[in-house]
Amino acid sequence: MSLYPREIVEAIKDRSDLVDLIGTYVSLKRAGSNYNGLCPFHSEKTPSFTVFPDNQSFFCFGCEAGGDAFTFIMRMENLDYKGSIEFLAKRSGVDLPTDGREEPRGVSRKRVFEMNLIAARFWRDCLFDPNIGRAGLEYLTEKRGLPLSIIRRFGIGYAPNEYGALTELLRKNGFADQEMKEAFLCGISQKSGKAYDLFRDRVMFPVFDNTGNVIAFSGRDVGGKDARKYVNSSDTPAFQKRRNLFALNFAKNHCAEQLILCEGNIDVVSLHAAGFENAAASLGTALTEEQARIMAKYTKQVILAYDSDEAGQRAAHRAMGIFAKVGLDVRILQMQGAKDPDEFIKKFGADRFRQLIKQSRTGFEFKLQSVLAKHDLNIPDEKIKAAAELCQIVARVYSSAEREVYIHAVSERLSLSEDSLRKDVEGVMRRNAKEGKQQEGQQARLSAMGIRDKINPEAAGHVHAVSAEEAIIGLLLLYGEHRKAVASGQVTITAEGFITAFHRRAFECIMALEESDGGFDFSLLGEFFSVEEMGRLARLEQNRRRLSENGTSVLRAAVQTLEQERAHQVAKEAPPLDSIHMILAGKRRRMKSAGEENKSV
Repeated sequence: MSLYPREIVEAIKDRSDLVDLIGTYVSLKRAGSNYNGLCPFHSEKTPSFTVFPDNQSFFCFGCEAGGDAFTFIMRMENLDYKGSIEFLAKRSGVDLPTDGREEPRGVSRKRVFEMNLIAARFWRDCLFDPNIGRAGLEYLTEKRGLPLSIIRRFGIGYAPNEYGALTELLRKNGFADQEMKEAFLCGISQKSGKAYDLFRDRVMFPVFDNTGNVIAFSGRDVGGKDARKYVNSSDTPAFQKRRNLFALNFAKNHCAEQLILCEGNIDVVSLHAAGFENAAASLGTALTEEQARIMAKYTKQVILAYDSDEAGQRAAHRAMGIFAKVGLDVRILQMQGAKDPDEFIKKFGADRFRQLIKQSRTGFEFKLQSVLAKHDLNIPDEKIKAAAELCQIVARVYSSAEREVYIHAVSERLSLSEDSLRKDVEGVMRRNAKEGKQQEGQQARLSAMGIRDKINPEAAGHVHAVSAEEAIIGLLLLYGEHRKAVASGQVTITAEGFITAFHRRAFECIMALEESDGGFDFSLLGEFFSVEEMGRLARLEQNRRRLSENGTSVLRAAVQTLEQERAHQVAKEAPPLDSIHMILAGKRRRMKSAGEENKSV
């Protein structure tokens, strides 16, 4: 049964013009009858992302993301198919029916939101209950110096040191143990099978999305009994760490020019309390490209305010590379006399931190200083090593003008000629380009052979069959007359004729929709396939669209090829006739021999 009636889905799609929708996220330029832009799903300098207004679809020829309005929103807003329908319904003014049907798979985002809201309110009430939350409130106000106003604004709470406080509350509100487990609010004991609270004796920081839903939690230990300082929500139907940031719901309204990125929740809350409302943090994980692209939607420049220890500096180095991929300007804070922003502000005050931001270094200055600090430039070999490292760094800079500025800076610091450094940089760039082409060629060969294909892992062992299957699926996606020919039996092919499970499933879904009352609609496939799989289907459609010959004869030829490949596979799996004869002859010889031995005895 579908999540929503197809007429509702079609109405939402009709009201969601794809060019307008994508144009709110991506800068699009007309290219003939289509529109091009930089892909929001991977880093690129040359536009490979295309929107096709004629059939309301998009496709990136770089990363192969593709689909329709629902697929785009699933990727862009980190939603499942149902969530994308609800998102676009709200955007387009279409009312969705509420008939109380159960979710078809697992716990729904809506149920997770409801559980999270109950949990956030419960923990907030616990924090301000003097009989329960004293340890948490003392930690926040006395040890961390946070005012009650900022504690309330962030919805901070306290999870009591009890095994079933939240679990029992959620049960009373109609939630099952398995739902709580999938929402990462409870665990289930392997010994007793009983549910227990995952967060205990912790100050709880709720994580909000940009529409105000509580999507996750970060719990800070205050009792000192747990070796884990922080426990963060794992991925759930409502939350993915790699695509969310703590406090972005607040910071997005204040970070048009600059966003301060911290490592910890306390740093962020302290900065907001000190008046720096443009601060956010990653959520218990190393910075991801998805998080960097999200920040690029809201700001022009990121100030990295990572801890001053070795681990923090390594994280800063890594983050600079990620931000460079998405085109964000990065500056680094160098905090002397304090290990993190929270400690710095407590020691020196907000004004000194504001000055620190003004004195922040560019990413290159930070890397330059790091390299120079490692080498004794008075020793020739050390100077050569420093020059080689810096040339590697400069060679990765995309802008030629920027490279010239950096070459000049390195020349001054190392007392080497700009010409010699420039030649070395150009040599590194040539080697990098050559290695990049070799890797691309290898990836293309592996892709053609189906190796490392996560979507269709069976492709590697059935190259010729997969080629025929891809042609068939592409043709069926593209042309209604081909679907009708298969449905009517004019072209004979069944799901059993497909060798790989992914294409078999695609065929079954396409034909099931074709034979339904409303007929085939690409958008309805989103209920049965992941966004990555939808991208693959979009690629198969695009591959056929770019070819001039897509008639019935092409479909029949692909079906015939697949039948031949299927026959080869059956023959290969079945024991050869000669082998059977040999096995039987061997048995007869052994029986005869055994009989003769018995006679002799």
